[in-house]
Amino acid sequence: MELCGDEDMALLVRQMQASDTEDLAAVDAMLKRFPQDPRLHFMRGSILAGRKPPQEAHAALARAVELAPDFAIARYQLGFFELTSGEVDKALSSWGPLMRLPEDSYLRKFVEGLTHLVRDEFEPALARMREGIALNRENEPLNGDIRLLMAECERAMKSGGAAASEGEESDLSATSLLLGQFSGGPTRH
Repeated sequence: MELCGDEDMALLVRQMQASDTEDLAAVDAMLKRFPQDPRLHFMRGSILAGRKPPQEAHAALARAVELAPDFAIARYQLGFFELTSGEVDKALSSWGPLMRLPEDSYLRKFVEGLTHLVRDEFEPALARMREGIALNRENEPLNGDIRLLMAECERAMKSGGAAASEGEESDLSATSLLLGQFSGGPTRH
């Protein structure tokens, strides 16, 4: 499997930072040269996650994990994308290998927290997320996403769970409402 070299990857990152409109084209061009590089599929999926159609983002993230099953951040993002798309079972399956990471892995802590969250277990969810943030020194944007999610959890806890919107009744769990906040998919990391 031929991978994109460090110089080409650095150039690609600079191109992506310089233009939000040309970022996908730059990744696609690099993928033509290195179709087996899971990092490029991950980058493509991360870009597409905030755009339409979501199937393309899912396919790119899934391809990254297929090419590199131990690519932990790609596996996390795939699961998060699935979770925010309403596919809880798929997300839990995608995250399964992350539960075998060492106890001091921030991704493991985030997955543990999200697993508690899907069961509306807010206290342990928040505790695991706090532990993950404390451990994560390499991916501050991800910490920011988790902080946003924690703030929504705390709001839901204060309001007693899922609140109906402006006089409407709702059968949604607090978790469904919270995850709806992130339905655009994962952010780029």
